[in-house]
Amino acid sequence: MYHKNRILSLPEVKPLVEKLRQQRKRIATTNGCFDLLHPGHIAILKETWSHGDVVIVGLNSDRSVRLSKGDQRPILSQKERAEMLLTLPWVHYVVIFNQKDSIPFVDAIKPDFHINDSGYGYDCIERETVEKNGGRLIIVPKVKCKSTTDMINIILKKCKYCK
Repeated sequence: MYHKNRILSLPEVKPLVEKLRQQRKRIATTNGCFDLLHPGHIAILKETWSHGDVVIVGLNSDRSVRLSKGDQRPILSQKERAEMLLTLPWVHYVVIFNQKDSIPFVDAIKPDFHINDSGYGYDCIERETVEKNGGRLIIVPKVKCKSTTDMINIILKKCKYCK
């Protein structure tokens, strides 16, 4: 695995976070499935990078994606999705989590900033955890673009073998 030491589990990330805090680094987080990257993903990752010295992305595991999106998802494995994210200059670490929601991820990191798009709004599920740990929730405008689900549907519609 090319980025082996940058793809972490929740227990593995805790010592890293302690070290970063000792170095007085600002930690910014965001999270998602990131199954078939699209412009909305890129925009939120760039925005996350603008708020921290270190960006840690919470990535839903394959199991977690199936819980949220159904048995046909994810399209790409958690390893493939993590590797793709780590090729981007704005992503320093990826933490794969198995839970259906990102609260354990946010609670483990205790980020200085957690970034979500306006589709989730200020009352998103992470808000309470971010704020109780002294962080700040940043809500950014949702980028209008095709979602992963939209892309899958377009591919299925255009595929002559899928009918």
